[in-house]
Amino acid sequence: MSKYKEIKGFKVQTLASDTVASQVDTGAWASAASMNTARIASTGTGSASTNYIIAGGYYLPPSVDRSATEQYNGTAWTEVADCPQDLTYGNGLGSGTSSLLASYSQPGPVPGGYGPTTATHKWNGSSWSTVNSMNTFRQNAGTAGSTTAGLIFGGSAPSANANTESWDGTNWTETSDLNTAKTDIGGGCGVQTAALSASGSPATTEQWDGSSWTEVTEINTARQNSGKAGLYTSALCISGQNPSTYVANVEVWNGSSWTEVSDVSTARGYVGGMSPTGSAGSSDAIIAGGSGASLSAATEVWTTSSSFTKINLGQVYYNSGSNAYKVTEQPVPGGSWSSGGAMNTARNGAPGAGTQTAAFIAGGSTGSITAVHEQYNGTAWTEVADLNQVRQRLGNSGTTTAGLAYGGSEPPNTGKTEIYNGSSWTEVADMATARNTIGVLGTVNTASLAVAGYLSGIPGLSATNESWNGSSWTEVNDLNTTRYATFGSGTSTSGIISGGSTPSVNNSAESWDGTTFTEVANLNTARAYGGSSSGASNSSALAFGGEEPGNSAKTESWNGTSWTEVADLATAVGNQLGGAGTGNTSALAFGGNQPGGVTAATEEWSVPEANKTITVG
Repeated sequence: MSKYKEIKGFKVQTLASDTVASQVDTGAWASAASMNTARIASTGTGSASTNYIIAGGYYLPPSVDRSATEQYNGTAWTEVADCPQDLTYGNGLGSGTSSLLASYSQPGPVPGGYGPTTATHKWNGSSWSTVNSMNTFRQNAGTAGSTTAGLIFGGSAPSANANTESWDGTNWTETSDLNTAKTDIGGGCGVQTAALSASGSPATTEQWDGSSWTEVTEINTARQNSGKAGLYTSALCISGQNPSTYVANVEVWNGSSWTEVSDVSTARGYVGGMSPTGSAGSSDAIIAGGSGASLSAATEVWTTSSSFTKINLGQVYYNSGSNAYKVTEQPVPGGSWSSGGAMNTARNGAPGAGTQTAAFIAGGSTGSITAVHEQYNGTAWTEVADLNQVRQRLGNSGTTTAGLAYGGSEPPNTGKTEIYNGSSWTEVADMATARNTIGVLGTVNTASLAVAGYLSGIPGLSATNESWNGSSWTEVNDLNTTRYATFGSGTSTSGIISGGSTPSVNNSAESWDGTTFTEVANLNTARAYGGSSSGASNSSALAFGGEEPGNSAKTESWNGTSWTEVADLATAVGNQLGGAGTGNTSALAFGGNQPGGVTAATEEWSVPEANKTITVG
């Protein structure tokens, strides 16, 4: 406390003493439609409370394991295809349309007649298939991630174990163990490279950084067989048993400590696994089934306040648990758009590249296809050397002194690539696959990724990705979802692709690590033909404008784990407006189609200084 006087210009208080700040840790549970079949010890997976699947478990009567599967769409549960085998106390990960169950089964009709299995089953949204088995059998384990990049840890095998296995979409591989062997975890949180193991027996909390586990602050109320939801830094631990008494309390994890929040209406354990993981953090969750006073089919959905931005900016909060001052200046992604200098040539169909104060656009359509090249200095646009080839719906990447333009439509589609040296464009090696409306990842002209796009003919969609090394193109791993007209942000080794057309408007997002694309949290609003900033990595992006199919002004900020809607563009704009910037804090939107037609307008995005933490020595 003695260090308070060293922090000048701030009002110092505890988080609890500010009723506005306390909105961060509040939320409410609401009853939703019950499952068709009451059950316990079932396995649930989901990426949102409107996209959830639950399978297996105990039913009454009779008390035997089952394989029945139900899917929740945000309104009602529907029975879908059965799992290939009866299972209970299973371990699940993934989403409601793509999930994985690594199970513990009871094939016989006699209660207690368990038969351990390491079998793994995959759900594709309509049916199950059996894939490669785990190395170590376990039940009631912790899980995290997706069907292409997952993690399973702990559980009973049959006694408590610390074993951790990683899933790459095909095989399970043993990796570093938990520090404390545990069982009855009842689910986990996060993604394959950043996971959280909380509660269980014993009720320890550990964080996974992709290579090892670290013990962190314990939960306030020890429990086991609880529900889990959220991320490595933002999670919920829901209900459970302590150790034989059912508890209704819920705790939220902020990355360093646990805080008790609103209870569920019915105390219960053995609830339907995790939901969701690696997506919405602690703002969206669902629990279903379980056992309290009786076997349950009840469903409850959690939502948090949408008014986080009401936190008083510029205040300091003291966290006694972690012995740190929290200087809150911008608690959630925010920012605003303002007018910038107009382009000399109004156009659409060119993505643009660069930063907010040094951007360029080359090619596009003014109503007719153009080769015009302009550069922005933070105030005004200047026409410079044109492309050699007129084209629209191409890829732009790089900088104002080292640019790259590739693909697009002349028409027809082209694979031509041109490189800019600060004074002129030169044609270099063509792409292997000619296409237009390409997703772009790249901040220099010596390294870029041309993602998917549109081919000639029907169906026309492409999942092909090609990597540019400064002199030639090489095909690399495809997207998981074939699409075109996407939002692209990041570099050729660390980026994110979102939205696009499949050909219907899509909201899925995929993160690129330089080798493979992994499905991550979806955009809140499905759209295509929008703008996206060229951020420095796959952990910071801004997606703005586009078509829903009508023109959109919506802006969403990506922090590496989830998308948050922030301030809209001043004017809705679509048809491949240009975008440039350095992630979600500084961006530029220019061109595209507004209601009056092709526009030359420019808007600049800026964000106040981000959160800080001052640690007491």
